[in-house]
Amino acid sequence: MFTKFKENSFLFSELVKRDFKKKYKRTYLGMLWSVLSPLLTLLVMRLVFTKFFGNEIEHYTIYLFCGNIVFSFFSDCTNGGMGSLMGNAHIFSKINVPKYLFLFSRTVSSLINFGLTFIVFLIFCVIDGVPFSFSFFALIIPIICLVIFNVGVGLILSALFMFFRDVQYLWSVFSMLLMYMSAIFYDPARFGALERLFLINPVYVYIKYFRIAVLEGYLPSIQFHLLAIGYAVVFFAIGALIYKKFNHKFIYYI
Repeated sequence: MFTKFKENSFLFSELVKRDFKKKYKRTYLGMLWSVLSPLLTLLVMRLVFTKFFGNEIEHYTIYLFCGNIVFSFFSDCTNGGMGSLMGNAHIFSKINVPKYLFLFSRTVSSLINFGLTFIVFLIFCVIDGVPFSFSFFALIIPIICLVIFNVGVGLILSALFMFFRDVQYLWSVFSMLLMYMSAIFYDPARFGALERLFLINPVYVYIKYFRIAVLEGYLPSIQFHLLAIGYAVVFFAIGALIYKKFNHKFIYYI
């Protein structure tokens, strides 16, 4: 796979450029929307939920931002990745190229958007008076895990979407449910012993890692690290197996 990736590195770089430019085509603000979009979402959540949860949680804006930045990255990657194969069928139906390149390029494009938003996130941390600690550097761990996890979910969704177009509607409903179950705007500790059930949700695990490192200033336990890494590896492995088994059939379902 790495050999094929190296051979098609030029195509991959062009796909990343195309995906990034295509997202903001015919917009006046262009790539500024990659920063404005999550900020506007953050503002709406801040206005709506502060009255209900803001008094319970210290640095509530950053608490919201942690959840918003992680879930937005996950949502952008998976929704874009789901249609990455079908959207590039006109290419791989004519020339023999590794089909996973289209999903990878979409993920990198989303990662660039995430990186821009992450810079704004750090600025907000300074403005809100969040103490800086070395645990901030540990955020590279959940970010890497999240990228691998997103690719895995994207491989699963893109393969299923080739065979069943209904997947896009089912995923829309499921991702909305997942958002509410990710404790973006509330503290799951209010559920008492049931809080541990939130760890079944991989997205919540990565959000919680951000909050622990940024707001609490220490590193999660070894068990928590293993859980975060485990979700990434398992979903990537499942996605890779599904892709390997069915990728030769995609051409028949265009």
